[in-house]
Amino acid sequence: MFRDVVVYSPDRVRGQVLSKALAYGSIPNVLAGHRNDIAKALDENIPSVLVYDAKVHFEQEIRFLRNLVKGFALPLKIILLIPEGAKPGLPEASPPLSAISIPDPLAPEYVLVVVKEALTGRKKEHFRKWRLRRRKRWLQHPHPIRRFAFQTMVLVLTMAVGLTAGFVYWALSTIPDISQLAEYVPYETSKLYDSDHTLLAELFNEKRTNLPPERIPDRVKQAFVAAEDEDFYEHKGIDLIRVFGALFKDIRKGDFVQGGSTITQQLVKMLFLKPEKTLARKIQEAILSLRLEKKYSKEEILGYYLNLAYFGTRSYGVEAAAETYFGKPLEETTLAEAALLAAIPKAPSRYSPFKNPERTRERRDYVLQRMVQTGAVTPKEAELARAEPLPTVSHESHYRAPYFVDYCRSILEQRYGDQIYGAGMQVYTTLDYRLQQIAEQALDRGLEQLGARGISGVQAALIAIELGTGRIRAMIGGTNFWKSRFNRAVQAQRQPGSAFKPVVYLTALARGFKPGDEILDTPPPDGADPAGWMPHNFDDLYHGAVSLEEALTDSLNSATVNLAKAVQLRNVIATAQELGIRSPIRPFYPSAIGASELNLLELVAAYAAFATGRRTDPVCLDRIVDKKKFIQPEPATTGPVVIEKDVLASLNILLRSVVLNGTAREAAALGRPVFGKTGTTNDYADAWFVGYDDKLSVGVWVGRDNHQPIGLDETGARAALPIWLEFMKRI
Repeated sequence: MFRDVVVYSPDRVRGQVLSKALAYGSIPNVLAGHRNDIAKALDENIPSVLVYDAKVHFEQEIRFLRNLVKGFALPLKIILLIPEGAKPGLPEASPPLSAISIPDPLAPEYVLVVVKEALTGRKKEHFRKWRLRRRKRWLQHPHPIRRFAFQTMVLVLTMAVGLTAGFVYWALSTIPDISQLAEYVPYETSKLYDSDHTLLAELFNEKRTNLPPERIPDRVKQAFVAAEDEDFYEHKGIDLIRVFGALFKDIRKGDFVQGGSTITQQLVKMLFLKPEKTLARKIQEAILSLRLEKKYSKEEILGYYLNLAYFGTRSYGVEAAAETYFGKPLEETTLAEAALLAAIPKAPSRYSPFKNPERTRERRDYVLQRMVQTGAVTPKEAELARAEPLPTVSHESHYRAPYFVDYCRSILEQRYGDQIYGAGMQVYTTLDYRLQQIAEQALDRGLEQLGARGISGVQAALIAIELGTGRIRAMIGGTNFWKSRFNRAVQAQRQPGSAFKPVVYLTALARGFKPGDEILDTPPPDGADPAGWMPHNFDDLYHGAVSLEEALTDSLNSATVNLAKAVQLRNVIATAQELGIRSPIRPFYPSAIGASELNLLELVAAYAAFATGRRTDPVCLDRIVDKKKFIQPEPATTGPVVIEKDVLASLNILLRSVVLNGTAREAAALGRPVFGKTGTTNDYADAWFVGYDDKLSVGVWVGRDNHQPIGLDETGARAALPIWLEFMKRI
């Protein structure tokens, strides 16, 4: 299918943002996500414009582009997105290609304007060729001198009028429709909160929080009007005095050096036009400004401008800027802070308080002086504001609970796609940030204890799930998210060791066994299995006939395997699936003592079922509020009953005995009823403890990503249980 535009970006999110922005602007386009797709798209679609995103691996992308267009036979306009400050040079081709370079940050609205201008520019080229043909015919028919002079004058006048009319017609015919502004929805930051409305993270391509004009404080409006457009409330979109003053300075300098734009004109440039300083754009800018002033009130125009202006540090709009520079909402800003906000948009990099504090202070004080001159503030108020220090620390948001946020983000992406990064949603999650902080401190303390024993380089994970609801209240997926984003709580598949054994004992209890019934702790009566495997206990001793309670309390491997044989392994696997374990449990007897890999989240959910008798499906989202304040609650998560009451009581006897008399006896120090099981795998590669009280099911895993041993004798009771205990003590 024919398309005028091909979009290429190696970054999937950036590519989709650009493609959707063009489609929203009624420009059909083809998105190429790989270099191999570009040549194919160029061959099939014969486009007029190629939008080429070269921000990532810049030098490689430019070399590829040069090779791609070498010998290209058709005229092609290239719109090149480059890192700020880069100078790529134009690719060489025949016929010559024209390229427009746009530095970061990514501004989809501006790219849309540039693409529209590139497509409509073909009309201008057609007119230029027509004019050349007329000139050639005129030169081929000489005349006498008088007639020549007369006709030359007529021709010159005719051409001047024609060119002027054509130019004006072209400028007017390509002018955008301002009615699009009513439907324009700028990208807005989505925010994630914990269950107590603590902000956890912001998800955005452009950091922006839109405010209605009435919620923007008067001191902020006054600061911008004083700095940018003193007569904003008097003119009709164009300030002729400023225009002629700027024109006079431009003529004297022989270049565009002085801007005479009003706030309305600046808004027009943001929304509809590219920033080229040409006569055609000036004509369009003036007409659009007059139309905007006729259609919208001054407050609406100022509100649009303040919500769209760029303030540096990826912040768009005054609300996002206040949060970034001052760490607070716009309504709480002081007079000095309002003046600083008005100082920045003129040149966000030049007037950054973090990069150029002295230059920024001068600009802020200039804005305060202008506010005095316009009567917005008194000289005394301005003097006090000048004494206020500039911000020194950026409040750019970093994730709280980053592994949990990343887990939620992946679920939101599956549901909403890239829309989540610009839809302005308020996402309320199940996390309790108070518990999350306790979990992080407990994990740090446990790692310090390991370090004191000479053990370093290990990873750890923790999950806490609320009983009865499955709400994830705390999640840690590793020791440092910013160094490794691999979430070991939900992505790592590890052998659980003895922490899986309660599934075997639950299967037996559900088939009529009692805690006091005996099972042999001996080598299997029929010898090793066909693969030659034989279970061994931790102490390499066999204990003969033991009760189920003794077997689980002392974590006896041989007794557990014999019990699995008695109830049949396929029934053990079925029990695991009923509990919500989705990872495959392989049908061989080592699985009975935890040889099949699973993840921490599903094991903690299974233990939540041990506490309540119901299958628990973990959830991380509570409700989602969109920009129109429509609330989308998450459905109830109470699962079906999977353990009968009498069986549940017997299972809790076994797991309580593990705490009181077995491998987890350290947990008895809590002084309240808790239940759980340790787990240790071969060569001490994985250490686990999973347990619960009357409110939470909590699991801890410690190990190394490369499956190497943690250290000699670093069992679940020694490496994982102390972290679990520290967390449970403090909640």
